[in-house]
Amino acid sequence: MSEAKPREDRTASGVLMMALAVLGFTCIDSSAKWLILAGLPALQVVFARYAGHFIIAVVLYGVQEGRQAFVSNAPLRQLLRSLFLLGSTVCNFTALKYLPITVTTTIMFAGPIVVTLLAIPILGEKVGLRRIVAVCVGFLGVIVVMQPWGVDFHPAMFLSIAALCMAALYFIMTRLLAGIEGNATQQVWSSGVASCALMPFVLGNWVWPEGNAWIAFVLIGCFGASGHIAAVTAHRWADASILAPVIYIQIFLAAVAGILLFDTWPTVWTLGGGAIIIVSGLYIWQRERALRGRVRRPLPHTR
Repeated sequence: MSEAKPREDRTASGVLMMALAVLGFTCIDSSAKWLILAGLPALQVVFARYAGHFIIAVVLYGVQEGRQAFVSNAPLRQLLRSLFLLGSTVCNFTALKYLPITVTTTIMFAGPIVVTLLAIPILGEKVGLRRIVAVCVGFLGVIVVMQPWGVDFHPAMFLSIAALCMAALYFIMTRLLAGIEGNATQQVWSSGVASCALMPFVLGNWVWPEGNAWIAFVLIGCFGASGHIAAVTAHRWADASILAPVIYIQIFLAAVAGILLFDTWPTVWTLGGGAIIIVSGLYIWQRERALRGRVRRPLPHTR
């Protein structure tokens, strides 16, 4: 089992590293949409994303830590975590074939809201009335983005909802594994399990990319590895309560990618619903931060 590296107080560098991670995540989605629109099967694109990630993780951590990078102290939890991440990616990449990148990104912003709900039965956390109201407001934002009443509604949005739920379960499992094993094991397992699970399904129906699609095909795994490694490093350099809002810059990055690469502009409904989701997510983040500070604050001295 790989050991977790000690925390460091490098807040500014942590925020910058988290911004780079978010850029990497946007590049993953952009590359996936590019490849799928170029005719590659969605499962093969997912495989390319994780296989590249796995190769980089083995090279980086295998050399440093050897066999210990592959040994998990909680293999069942690690397997479930990896499968939830894989399921989220499959659903998200499939949805990207039909939906603008701004729509899928905005729906995924509801992740902290779903995590808040799932933390009640799974982690035994207590959630007050104000956070429950914020959760409901956040889901209202998701409905605004989806527009089930409008002509722009597409059934693929349900795939984005499935991706959102599985991503939330992935984060829950990540919480359960906190302090049990280090970054190396988690990177190797999450990419390795996905690669092994997908290999039998993609090799028999392999489609080679053509033209510029080769660039995205090669880089998508690099974006996956660098994004996740940067995110883990950021959380080692700065508190999660400081890093959490940084993820919301992805809506700007996704909008830029959609305009420049796919000539799609975000709609008023996407921007409005995204604003509702972000406000509710920020409230939940601020509320949790305040509650943690109240718990940690020492009692006044008594005479």
